[in-house]
Amino acid sequence: MSEPDLSLSGAPAPRHRSVAVDVGGVVVGGAAPIVVQSMTNTDTADVEATARQVAALARAGSEIVRITVDRDEAAAAVPHIRERLLKTGVSVPLVGDFHYIGHKLLADHPACAQALDKYRINPGNVGFKDKKDRQFAAIIETALRHGKPVRIGANWGSLDQELLTHLMDENAKSAQPQDARAITREAMVQSALLSAQRAQEIGLPQNRIILSAKVSAVQDLIAVYAELARRSDYALHLGLTEAGMGSKGIVASSAALGVLLQSGIGDTIRISLTPEPGGDRTLEVKVAQELLQTMGFRTFVPLVAACPGCGRTTSTTFQELARDIQSFIHDSMPDWKKRYPGVETLNVAVMGCIVNGPGESKHADIGISLPGTGEAPAAPVFIDGRKAATLRGPTVAADFKAMVIDYIERRFGAGGGRTAAE
Repeated sequence: MSEPDLSLSGAPAPRHRSVAVDVGGVVVGGAAPIVVQSMTNTDTADVEATARQVAALARAGSEIVRITVDRDEAAAAVPHIRERLLKTGVSVPLVGDFHYIGHKLLADHPACAQALDKYRINPGNVGFKDKKDRQFAAIIETALRHGKPVRIGANWGSLDQELLTHLMDENAKSAQPQDARAITREAMVQSALLSAQRAQEIGLPQNRIILSAKVSAVQDLIAVYAELARRSDYALHLGLTEAGMGSKGIVASSAALGVLLQSGIGDTIRISLTPEPGGDRTLEVKVAQELLQTMGFRTFVPLVAACPGCGRTTSTTFQELARDIQSFIHDSMPDWKKRYPGVETLNVAVMGCIVNGPGESKHADIGISLPGTGEAPAAPVFIDGRKAATLRGPTVAADFKAMVIDYIERRFGAGGGRTAAE
């Protein structure tokens, strides 16, 4: 495995060379931007609930949405889910997630096979023993008939046991055997690559194949994908499986995917978060977008920089203002995207004292440096690096919000090209 390029160049390594794949009009791989995707956790047989969650994920920014297709009722529901989404103006590509009986479901429900934009299959459970090759081929042949791409997704928790046993036996006979974890990683890589080779032999072209090899440990994931990228030029889907809940899942996924993306590896990503009971499924979309945006790969929403606070900022004023501005931007984005092209590139700073406040505010497009504990009750506002105003009194938050709106209108509105500082 080659070492990741972590130089001080200020830029990631060149993207892993991959063949572009069209997934329902969304291009994955090649020179296309890294794509954000997600997965529902509803019962797919419940058309209304699944369509509602797909729509929520799409509106949150998921560019591809995967749904479970695990039984006849789920397969029968897929065309109705697609129909309901189209009626509400949602055209996001749908991926069917198949395990064990995917060949049968696709054969028995041709409307499902046609309504989906991609099939996801797991070489570890597509079939067992003498049925494996036959059932794998049946799915690939269905994809060929309907003109659909396929993601071949190996998974640490359901790895092809025949392949793993074979590699373990070979390793045991080696003069210099490796540890079991290394052999398991190799089995993951081979499972994906051998399955892709078999799909191509059946007739599925490379521009309809995406690979993934998901594990739950950060270092294993990095090693497996680095090897996949070294040995092939298939489009790659990244994701840390069973990442976990809350901050643990966010940190683990960001650590693993951040290293891979910085190394130029990855064409589409999913952040697999365990939701809190009754929690918002769209959080995984938000985290994926924030990861890509903070690393400089894509822009989705204006960024709000805010200091963490310290003993110099015992007032909660800047915290409340940062929260209000963040919420204000989030709530306004659906409308702003239509009215202000390019507004997602906006940078706003809300700082809490004079130590870094003025400097950070100057680096932002528009920023405010609120007074810290013991400082004069004045808040300078900087626009495009220059001091534009000083706000005082109880209306500071409202006044700054109005200045943000004015700046957006001047810079991104119909007039375009102008800034509030001009």
